[in-house]
Amino acid sequence: MPVTTSYPGLYIEELPSSARAIIAAPTSITVFVGYVHPFLGLCAENGKWGQPIRIFSFTDYERQFGGLYRSSRIGRSHVADAVSQFFLNGGADAYVVGLQPQYFYDDAKPEGVDPAENDLGSTNLHFTSRQLTDATDKVTVTVRNPRQTLGTPNDTADFVIAFSTHVETYRGVTLKTGDRNFIETRLGDSKLVKVSPSAGSYPTSFSIPSPANQVSLDLGDMRPPTAGYKLSRASDFEDVFKADAPLDKVDIFNLLVLPHESDAGVLSHALSYCENKRAFLIIDPPCNLAADDTSKLPTIEDYFSSPTMPKSANGALYFPYLKSLDPISNKTIELPPSGYVAGIYARTDNARGVWKAPAGLETTLLNTTGVVDRGRMTDMRQGTLNPIGVNVLRSFPDSGTVVWGARTTVSGNTSLQQWWYVPVRRMALFIEQTLLRNLGWVVFEPNDEPLWAAIRTSIEAFMLSLYRQHAFQGPTPSAAFLVKCDRTTTTQDDIDKGIVNILVGFRPLKPAEFVIIQIAQLAGQVQS
Repeated sequence: MPVTTSYPGLYIEELPSSARAIIAAPTSITVFVGYVHPFLGLCAENGKWGQPIRIFSFTDYERQFGGLYRSSRIGRSHVADAVSQFFLNGGADAYVVGLQPQYFYDDAKPEGVDPAENDLGSTNLHFTSRQLTDATDKVTVTVRNPRQTLGTPNDTADFVIAFSTHVETYRGVTLKTGDRNFIETRLGDSKLVKVSPSAGSYPTSFSIPSPANQVSLDLGDMRPPTAGYKLSRASDFEDVFKADAPLDKVDIFNLLVLPHESDAGVLSHALSYCENKRAFLIIDPPCNLAADDTSKLPTIEDYFSSPTMPKSANGALYFPYLKSLDPISNKTIELPPSGYVAGIYARTDNARGVWKAPAGLETTLLNTTGVVDRGRMTDMRQGTLNPIGVNVLRSFPDSGTVVWGARTTVSGNTSLQQWWYVPVRRMALFIEQTLLRNLGWVVFEPNDEPLWAAIRTSIEAFMLSLYRQHAFQGPTPSAAFLVKCDRTTTTQDDIDKGIVNILVGFRPLKPAEFVIIQIAQLAGQVQS
């Protein structure tokens, strides 16, 4: 506030700074969209299908969505696999938008499809499944270790209830009504089963034959054999990408992953959505593509060159699928690359910065035994794929399987040459996101020189901090970036319309794709 003078002398007046600190936007918050466990998790319990739910670990995913899932009716949950690989390879922050598989019957839906239920051995306990089960996908109930704790022999036991990879363990369960460990009380929160007495009232002891000291029950055959699930319905994804949908209201995200999804219509909607949200799409190709035409399979080049394949500077495609050990079956399975690559993006951003290409020998992919055999290729074969924008995953001695490409899907399009490289495009998106999030204070300020000077000061300080991190090309700051906001960018007509124009330019770092070693033979040199 102004100083009030009253005596001859010196006065001190503290003035607010015209510069505002600019805080860098995040770069690797990743959104996963796809079909999750159809019965377990927050979506199934609370009807939050299509809602973005934030997670910071795969443990969070298991709690919210039920974890890994394999089913004879639904196959693999590619979202669960992709999220797992994301966190294993360096990811730390994500949203999951769970889509619900559509249950259907090949024939007319039969009347009175009752839930699977049965009595557990001679325990006089009746269990009813809360899940849709069949002969393959069963809920199992196991009672173990009967013992005496409340005065009656075998009045206490442990319960293990399992469905796919979801396991619930209840220790110290009793048969005494009113006890805090009473069976109805303890199992009342189970997502898998309901329990009731099979003879009108609960028994006084767990009657389990020895010497096994445990008894198990399989709950199956709830679903008719002609039932199944409909997956990959384009409308499910399109609803997620609509304006004012729940995902549209998320403050900021940077990467979008649709694990295993390769439908051209879905990808087109996703790329358009990323362009509007200043985000970047990591694309999976179809699973069955081969590196070349030596087999009878369609090739990745034919797929990518198809006129139906959508292209955008805000997207990159990675090939091929990867082999990994399935923790459920302990067998080798094939997984889409997008979850792995999203983790590599996050790892590279954290270690080097968004301006560094997420590729190279340091991008070793974890939890994979290598690429699928049909996806192996030679240098010459990759030489035909790299220019058109197919990023290849390859294995090298002593480095494992790595990302060996950093092109966007518009590579080869000369009119979009400035956006051929992933780090260049993502760097521009990062700067845009940062300035949008930090310049809100400018709105409604007097549109004149003091405001313009404050804008320049704030943005120049931010760009200089990036320059000092070696994010730009150029020997000096003035050669690496520019910030203009003055009479040359904002005319009197702009001022009259309430417009202030800010020009920010930068010289991006482009990856060294082609390293040429020149060797010359020197003859006739005299050594001293």
